[in-house]
Amino acid sequence: MTPGRLLAVSDLHVGHGENRAIVEKLRPETDDDWLLVAGDVSEAVEDVAWALGVLRDRFAHVVWAPGNHELWTTPSDPVQLRGEERYLHLVERCRSLGITTPEDPYPVWEGEGGPVVIAPLFLLYDYTFRPAGARTQAEALRIAEQAGIVGTDEYYLHPDPYPSREAWCRARVAATAARLAQIPPDLPTVLVNHFPLVREPTRILRYPEFALWCGTEATEDWPVRFRAAAVVYGHLHISRLIHQDGVPHHEVSLGYPREWKRRADAAEYKPVRILGAPE
Repeated sequence: MTPGRLLAVSDLHVGHGENRAIVEKLRPETDDDWLLVAGDVSEAVEDVAWALGVLRDRFAHVVWAPGNHELWTTPSDPVQLRGEERYLHLVERCRSLGITTPEDPYPVWEGEGGPVVIAPLFLLYDYTFRPAGARTQAEALRIAEQAGIVGTDEYYLHPDPYPSREAWCRARVAATAARLAQIPPDLPTVLVNHFPLVREPTRILRYPEFALWCGTEATEDWPVRFRAAAVVYGHLHISRLIHQDGVPHHEVSLGYPREWKRRADAAEYKPVRILGAPE
């Protein structure tokens, strides 16, 4: 047993200078703290590498799961790789920094609350979080468009070489479920994914149609099926804790400056403690 804490952040969006300043101030609580980073560090590869490198220098271990923004191919990024090729490039950059990715062996947290397998996931979404009345994906997207809601991923997140984002999602779900099934059955897990694994967190979205770009029904039973001691996610920019089927689901987003500045604790953003006792 070590005295460290298992901490988590997401949606750091360091392309914004004010968010970059927050990352520069993030510190562990103890020398043995691990940090889980649940995606959307930045759209630019070099910004992702900078932020994760800063955090890796401070925390005992850093685990990264990609968000949709890391996978965007924007005109301003010198790295113009698309789809899976872009994802694998980010994986290699993380490995060069000593950071665990979804393509690496799952590490085991041996601190308080452990042993627990830490599983960073990369799953995407498949448009199955549909608005009321939508029987098909096409109907769901049409309802969203009529409401003025179109995910920016439709322009910047390319699925190459898959024919669609939902096809890429299906492939990732199948491959990841097979890996998780190999974890010894006596070990619990902490599942780290950018998107929520269950639909419930999306119920409070101001624009419910945006749920289409927020996950997949295929993972609804994963927290119970894979013995999750906790689920960590981001994407929604609604930092909170909910429980479903007895499993805590932590949304750990920082979000954009216009969002976090409205919070009472705006100047005190800290990683969320997932496991490990407070000081």
